[in-house]
Amino acid sequence: MTTHRPIFETFLEGITHHRRGKVRDIYEVGTDLLLIVTTDRISAYDHVLGTAIPDKGKVLTQLSDFWFKRTQAIIKNHLISIDSSTFPEVLRPHEELLSGRSMLVRRTEPVPIECVARGYLTGSGWREYQDTGHVCGIKLPEGLVESERLPEPIFTPATKAESGHDVNISEAEAADIIGADLIARLRDLTLTLYSHGAHHAESCGIIVADTKFEFGLVPSSSGGTTDGRDILLIDEILTPDSSRFWPKDEYEPGRGQSSFDKQFVRNYLDEIKWNHRPPVPELPDNIVQQTRQKYLDAFSVLSGHELT
Repeated sequence: MTTHRPIFETFLEGITHHRRGKVRDIYEVGTDLLLIVTTDRISAYDHVLGTAIPDKGKVLTQLSDFWFKRTQAIIKNHLISIDSSTFPEVLRPHEELLSGRSMLVRRTEPVPIECVARGYLTGSGWREYQDTGHVCGIKLPEGLVESERLPEPIFTPATKAESGHDVNISEAEAADIIGADLIARLRDLTLTLYSHGAHHAESCGIIVADTKFEFGLVPSSSGGTTDGRDILLIDEILTPDSSRFWPKDEYEPGRGQSSFDKQFVRNYLDEIKWNHRPPVPELPDNIVQQTRQKYLDAFSVLSGHELT
């Protein structure tokens, strides 16, 4: 496969820019649709780094497309198409740039909660457990070690931050923000989606240690939620940016794990003792190429396809 020049940002002349995220550039297409363009930017410790990872945006887009299609029986999603040749006429001048790395989606009202499922004790959950024996208000058994598989997956919501860290909260705190009925439905959907994804991934030799989902609301003609709206799965799903992927054949509880995700980049930043404040560091070429390969490997192993 040819490695193309990384896409760090996009500018679509004549298309209304909606907002820019750490990784994605989002545009308005009429009043009901959004175009999500996934760049090759990579973020760590709440900062976009100074070096992009070639093909990363394509991996995130095409892997999300794979999962959206697999999970349609669990919950509807916002995806209309990732085929840029079928996009509205106004986007045709940008077809080459958009190819493989963009999603035309239905516009929703995003729920202001990150819905996290954890099947293993790692990351911020491991740190909180060491201090309190709990994770997001959930009491866990004593004596668990780092990376240990939990007795059953747990739902640990977080607030969405426009900048800086998302903040882990309890389910009760999430209910205070969006309502008890809605958070209960999102908890059940999150754990069902995680179970589905983790089962498939494990059959492919990958452990999904944890992952986060995002949901949006749209008007419903069939009742939907308690306020007459339907829940859609949005954003990305079960990608190396939103999940921790561990190689199953190397898994060993009691230590940190090697990974198919951007933890590899975080580990490098820890090694060079970056203080998580600007100026952001550049990544050396060997870290860029190894990170790219990890993303490509995750995509091909999970989807059974080659990147296009």
